[in-house]
Amino acid sequence: MDDKYYATGRRKTSVARVWVTPGGTGKITVNNKAAETYFDAMRIQTINEPLKALVENQTYDVWASVNGGGPTGQAGALRHGLARALVAANEENRVAMRKAGLLTRDSRMVERKKYGQPGARKRFQFSKR
Repeated sequence: MDDKYYATGRRKTSVARVWVTPGGTGKITVNNKAAETYFDAMRIQTINEPLKALVENQTYDVWASVNGGGPTGQAGALRHGLARALVAANEENRVAMRKAGLLTRDSRMVERKKYGQPGARKRFQFSKR
């Protein structure tokens, strides 16, 4: 049984394309590297959240291609994509993923810089004289 399930995850400016294969050994590969070498321990916890929320005790092999943004955005995008791929693999996972809040796309983005000031909200120093 060589079934592969695909989903896309997004966070900030990062996009993760995630493929899930049921019945695997449980290894996670990100951009052709092991997840443990690509991310630090805190972000590995973020990535593993969908796997911990699973209904059944089936193991999955995860292969992901992540680009854009930084480590936090990439880990969040991978988490989102993994949750969606697990739902594609088994529709019964939807309730658990929804309950854990893993299927909702985090729409927060960096606010754009405005003209006449150094950042989005910060103003240049005011001089009275």
